[in-house]
Formats: sequence, structure tokens, C-alpha cells
Amino acid sequence: QVQLVESGGGLVQAGGSLRLSCAASGRTFSIYGMGWFRQAPGKEREFVATISASGGITYYADSVNGRFTISRDNAKNTLYLQMNSLKPEDTAVYYCAKREGDSRPSKDELRYDYWGQGTQVTVSS
Repeated sequence: QVQLVESGGGLVQAGGSLRLSCAASGRTFSIYGMGWFRQAPGKEREFVATISASGGITYYADSVNGRFTISRDNAKNTLYLQMNSLKPEDTAVYYCAKREGDSRPSKDELRYDYWGQGTQVTVSS
């Protein structure tokens, strides 16, 4: 069983920054790819960023590329999402997730088996 707990969300003005964290339980965090997804009100959940188990490979959604950075600290069992130059359209609940049995990153939410409870990010204009 894996537990993922997000933190770091909040209210920020457009142009500001936030850093999300995702703390993972268990001793196997370092062998799995991880991802961040988000869901805005009235919309489907969408991919944001993903990272390989080693941290050496990352992919981003076009909408956040160049503004967001995904990273991980395997010694601390923690995943991060640094969000800069935030826009009102970034407002959503952000979720971290663990790849199902794979060290590679993935943009496909169906390839993830454990999810956190989510953290709200609100960007005001």
C-alpha cells in the first residue's frame, strides 16, 4: 500500500509562484515513475508533468512547459512541482500519482495506480 499526500497549494496572484510537494509512504518510491495531474472545475483531469524514477527524464504539458518544473528527492520520498509565472487558467486541484509497476514517466493517467487526495491551487487575476 502506498500513500501520497500533497501539500503547498493555496491562493496566489497571477505571475506568482507556488511549490507543491507530494510525500510518499513506503520504501519503494525511488523505483517508480511519478506524475502530476490537475482538474479544474467542470473539466476533466489533465496531465501536467511526469518524471522517471531516477529523475533523469521529464515531460510536460504544453500549457506549463517553461513555467513548471517537476523534480523528486528519493532520499526524502518526496515529489515536487515548482510552479512559476502562474496564470488564472492554472487554477485547479493538483494531484500527484505513482506509476503502476514502471520506472518510466507517462502522460497517461491510466498508467498510474495510486493517487493523492489533491491540493487546491487558485490563481487570481
